[in-house]
Amino acid sequence: MELTLVTGATGAQGGAVANLLLDRGHPVRALTRTPDSPAAQALRARGAHLAQADYDNPESLRRALDGVANVFAVTTPFGPNTNPAKETRQGIALVDAAGDTDHLVFTSACNANRSTGIPHFDSKQRVEEHLAATGRSHTVLAPAAFIDDKFGEWSLQGLRDGVLALPLPGDTPLHLIAVRDIAKIAVHALEHRPRTRLDLASQALTPNEMAEALTTATGRPIRHHQPPTEQVERHSTDLAAMFRYFTEPGTDVDTAALRAAYPDITWHTYEDHVRTLPWPELLHPTR
Repeated sequence: MELTLVTGATGAQGGAVANLLLDRGHPVRALTRTPDSPAAQALRARGAHLAQADYDNPESLRRALDGVANVFAVTTPFGPNTNPAKETRQGIALVDAAGDTDHLVFTSACNANRSTGIPHFDSKQRVEEHLAATGRSHTVLAPAAFIDDKFGEWSLQGLRDGVLALPLPGDTPLHLIAVRDIAKIAVHALEHRPRTRLDLASQALTPNEMAEALTTATGRPIRHHQPPTEQVERHSTDLAAMFRYFTEPGTDVDTAALRAAYPDITWHTYEDHVRTLPWPELLHPTR
């Protein structure tokens, strides 16, 4: 089987893709900045080869790509020492370094090809446009909001008080997808190499419907609260722009068409996810 380079292999998307490729018997080269991390070492234990590269050093990228047939590329503007402009620069550097590979799967964001004005969507749009201009075989996956990342400590603080804080009107649908479903589509694209762009979501759910699902899952009343835009703006102008866009005009994904096109995928829902979380531990942490 042909070798696939997976970027961001110790992160959510990259890790899910790397592990699924390994499950299916594909050789994997896992690109990570932290080869000594537990996540990287877990991939090594499963048979992945670890590679370290600096996106600002083209030679290190070329070394990481040596002998690689396919690439799964995920970029991020969030985290230490990064921003949307740097994300664009690094994404383009990876695309250029991967010029000899057979197929590249790039993870963007839902509607990012529509000049949304959201900084971390527009940064991905520029990478998409550069990739398209190369004329090379590629697939763009454009996932909607993640289901999996909605239960960090900030969210849990509100849920412990019976509040789901989400900066959207209670009746505005939000398209959602689980990371494991993104990984399944990504591996399908790496195996079959379609030249296409896919906006990805498993469902659209309103904040009020999310609160109902949480009420059922936790066994306690949960209500939705919409924090004011000014509060979100103080935390992040980028995220404030994103939630304004999600409110109006909003994303549009043909989930029925996706399910018909990929009938072998078990599409996970928000309700599926919240049912599996260890709520007694999350809502009553040891002090």
